[in-house]
Amino acid sequence: MKKRVTLTFPKKTVQMPITYRLAKDFNIAANIIRAQVAPNQVGKLVLELLGDIDAIEAAIEWMRGKEIEVSLVSREIVIDDQSCVDCGLCTGVCPTESLILDPQTFRLVFRRSSCIVCEQCIPACPFQAISTAF
Repeated sequence: MKKRVTLTFPKKTVQMPITYRLAKDFNIAANIIRAQVAPNQVGKLVLELLGDIDAIEAAIEWMRGKEIEVSLVSREIVIDDQSCVDCGLCTGVCPTESLILDPQTFRLVFRRSSCIVCEQCIPACPFQAISTAF
């Protein structure tokens, strides 16, 4: 089973080795999609968890017990075709190449099936044509 979660760490738990604990204690693979973690600051981490559904649920409860806010990610990337000018700036930051410029038409192509909703494309768009929706 795969679940994507957003973790928000209070300052006092930001040093905790979460991905190590998920692997060792719960046998869960944690793919880090996005991380904003620094000492003595509130941290955010977007993870894709892969493992047994019961183990994932137990791990989520364990993290919540450590005062880590856990939110299930159910958003998707939306591109406003009226605002997009096909500049391609978003393609350079997309880690899965879900956003590409068609080499023949030079139009933006969005391959939704490979998008991991890391949201790196949103600030890269100078026309605010990219957003998220539930």
